[in-house]
Amino acid sequence: MRRFPLAALPCLAATAFAANAPAPAPGGPTISIEEYNPKSTLRVPEHKLTRAKFPFIEVHSHHRDVTPARLDQLIKEMDGLNMGLMINSPVGRGEGKWVADAAATMKAHPASARFRVMTNMDQSNLDDPGYGARAAAQLETDIKAGAIGLKVWKGFGMTLQDSKGRIKVDDPRFDPVWAMAGKHKIPVLIHTADPWGLFQPMDEKNERWLELKIQARRNQSGQTGYTWEQLIEEQHNLFARHPQTTFIAAHLGWLGHDLGQLGALLDRLPNVYAEIGAITSELGRQPRAAHRFFVKHQDRILFGKDLYSVPEYHVYFRLLETDDEYFDPIRKYHGIWKLYGLALPDDVLKKLYYKNALRIFPGLPAEAFPQ
Repeated sequence: MRRFPLAALPCLAATAFAANAPAPAPGGPTISIEEYNPKSTLRVPEHKLTRAKFPFIEVHSHHRDVTPARLDQLIKEMDGLNMGLMINSPVGRGEGKWVADAAATMKAHPASARFRVMTNMDQSNLDDPGYGARAAAQLETDIKAGAIGLKVWKGFGMTLQDSKGRIKVDDPRFDPVWAMAGKHKIPVLIHTADPWGLFQPMDEKNERWLELKIQARRNQSGQTGYTWEQLIEEQHNLFARHPQTTFIAAHLGWLGHDLGQLGALLDRLPNVYAEIGAITSELGRQPRAAHRFFVKHQDRILFGKDLYSVPEYHVYFRLLETDDEYFDPIRKYHGIWKLYGLALPDDVLKKLYYKNALRIFPGLPAEAFPQ
């Protein structure tokens, strides 16, 4: 682990990441960039929220354990957060029986109205000429078993292969699947690519340098055969080719750093929505621009978090509801900066938290949420 003198830390961004950075000056304590965690001396109002202002629908969560005992605990945690309903995406691939079993367990629970489930796509035997029809039929079976959405994982477009190599996001063999989702009016929550910086060289100019240092497995810059731009273009081609299917771009489609491009996409394609999982650091460094974006596109953004963590939800509430300044992100390696609250108005919060989800997911209990 490389270490730097304390005196050198203010200029780390300019020097410490460079390959030819000067050696630390002799004398004095040294720390690594991973250890550097200064405590702010800024004194500003703080509103550390632990409960959302309005009940919300979580559209992007992952729980394999949906036993009655776990559901009991989840209900207690959801009540504390003011989570009105959780839409769970299974951690698996094409597990039709899992969907049926999970839906049955949830339905049998006294608080069954608080849970719904998505399914995954069957990705077996991709070279089979009849693959598309088979995968679409499995999706229809899962819908009849209780699935209200289709979750597509990030390996789709990145690591998914057939006998000829990488399969593109807009590969036409999957068209029957998207058409089936459109037929039954269930949304497709699709994760494509990862943040742009993870596909760039790990050098002094990369603001995701610390994440690449700590999470080496996330480094995509050494990948061959595709770029971030190619993946995103393929995703947008898919959206445009299936206007009768509702798509939800997970993680704001990894366009949180370019809300202008995301806004243009939403303006061009009315079948596309976006959710805000794992992008608080992107929104929190541009509070005025993000506020304007949420107000303008208030009918098209959904609340999702991805990895379930009660304390991390608190950061989301603070980011969305308050005008707090300069507070800590969920993970510092998502960006070496602090967050600023968006202070969204109540009518926008209601749409983000539950109204938009009620509109695009079938069969949700609208009566359980404020009108």
